[in-house]
Amino acid sequence: MSSKSKDDAEKLTRPVSFRLTAADHAAYLAKVEASGLKPSEFFRDAVLTNRTQIIARAKASPERGRMLYLFNKASNNINQLAHRANADHLAGVISEVTYTRILAELHGLAHYMKAALKDAD
Repeated sequence: MSSKSKDDAEKLTRPVSFRLTAADHAAYLAKVEASGLKPSEFFRDAVLTNRTQIIARAKASPERGRMLYLFNKASNNINQLAHRANADHLAGVISEVTYTRILAELHGLAHYMKAALKDAD
């Protein structure tokens, strides 16, 4: 009969990973250094002893979800228009002035769309 020792059951076998920005990583390492623990020990201790504070994000309304969907579609179209304007400008089909005006209008549309998203909900 084979029985597992307690050491086998207690081995750390499940990896958990996440990415951080350079600034967040520096802050994380500073906290690790101050704790005197290894990074993995610090993270395990913080999570398993529930010394974390999670702030739940408000759930987006269905209208916001639909608006995001439509804005993603419109953004794709704006990108296609910008690409076409650039190709036509490089080919000499449209003038510099027309090209600049098209890009300004597309930039304005993108700006208004981002502002509308911030004001939603």
